[in-house]
Amino acid sequence: MKLHAIEIANSSPLGIKRQNLLREYLQAEILYILQRSGAFLNLVFLGGTALRFLFQLPRYSIDLDFSLENDQNYNFLKLTKKIENSLNKAGYRFTTSVKEEKIVQYMIIRFEDVLQESGLSTQSNQKLSIKLEIDTNPPAGATMDSSIIRKYFFLHLWHHQIYTLFSGKIHALLTRKWTKGRDIYDIVWYLTLTNPPEPNIIHLNNALKQTKWDKGLLTIDNWKKYVVKRLSQLKWENVIDDARDFLENPEDVDLLTRENVMRILGRKN
Repeated sequence: MKLHAIEIANSSPLGIKRQNLLREYLQAEILYILQRSGAFLNLVFLGGTALRFLFQLPRYSIDLDFSLENDQNYNFLKLTKKIENSLNKAGYRFTTSVKEEKIVQYMIIRFEDVLQESGLSTQSNQKLSIKLEIDTNPPAGATMDSSIIRKYFFLHLWHHQIYTLFSGKIHALLTRKWTKGRDIYDIVWYLTLTNPPEPNIIHLNNALKQTKWDKGLLTIDNWKKYVVKRLSQLKWENVIDDARDFLENPEDVDLLTRENVMRILGRKN
């Protein structure tokens, strides 16, 4: 499967898109390993990568995020060993870092040679990393579904519904300590869908409570007000710098202006 990853990357011209395609293939392969390991009896897929895989968000993502919704027979370290064994059999060279003790467990996989073999690096020591994060104490109120999709592999995924993915994105934007332009791009994407979803407000408020939010209860009628206030505090050049390299259509970054985003949110400025 490593050869297939290289072929996928080489199907695109050199540059950031080739790297994005390579990472996306590796994400799909890891999801396939998790599926075969029975991980989706316990874990629910969420975050930006879930939004791209399941709802065709036109931007690339980096990490694989999950919540632990069923802890019966769940063993994080056994799961990481299954991932390592499967990637070894597939021919990859990599190192891993694993953290089990925290509420948010994680595994970082650093692929050691795929960038060089894809023509993206002349140095054999330059790595491509993918981080898996599992929230073992997720906020209550999430709504979930299961879907079968084809993304390089046939994947049967247990995942947050789009309403709950939306609430997770709003929570991230309001509470993240650094500027992530991808959050803002995603909210614009939600709001410009033909039938825009409403965020899962119960889940959103529960998530905010977990992160010590003290600025008031959010409702369907007022959540945009809080987003507007947050956006007014950001340096917009940082928004653009973060989002630019991940867009499927790079020219979309020209539309990601503060004025356009505020207009979509219903504010003139």
